[in-house]
Amino acid sequence: MDITPEIIKSCNSDDRKTINLMYEYCFTMLMPVCFRYNKNEEDARAAYNNGFLKILNGLKKVDEGINFNAWAKRLMVNSLIDEYRKNKKYNTQITKSDNERELDFHSKGHDNDAESNLGYENIMMLVKELPGTTAKVFNLYLIEGYSHREIGELLEMSEGTSKWHLSTARKSLREKLERLENQNQRMVI
Repeated sequence: MDITPEIIKSCNSDDRKTINLMYEYCFTMLMPVCFRYNKNEEDARAAYNNGFLKILNGLKKVDEGINFNAWAKRLMVNSLIDEYRKNKKYNTQITKSDNERELDFHSKGHDNDAESNLGYENIMMLVKELPGTTAKVFNLYLIEGYSHREIGELLEMSEGTSKWHLSTARKSLREKLERLENQNQRMVI
């Protein structure tokens, strides 16, 4: 399905069927983005719903020639960043012992050689185990393509702090991946 000017016009006139179609279309496209920025499905869905409302409200300002997918994704990422800023003081960081317990829980039971090759889903699971700000910097820099200067402005931190969070994320992920590989090798033997 392509988002046509007619669909946008229908959504702007509050046609519930068209809004529902738009919701489903955006859901498949934008939920993976929401999952990258949230640690569980409930938070990701809540973030998606907030972002979708912003998309619906922004449709009145959309030009006809705009790339809808790119526009909606950018709006969703900005919505996720706004939500992070709003809840910044309430965000808690996971302690290292909690990370290790979760890692042990998720890494048990692998007896398949194919599973030893970590895929995108497994890496994203490990990213979700990173502390909140570190995971957001990792996502914004490596997945969304923001520069450290832009990340610093978006998350209200210095460029150096953004670089530190990225470095910490890479180091932590490298250690976790090595640990998982070692566990998988021991299970194969």
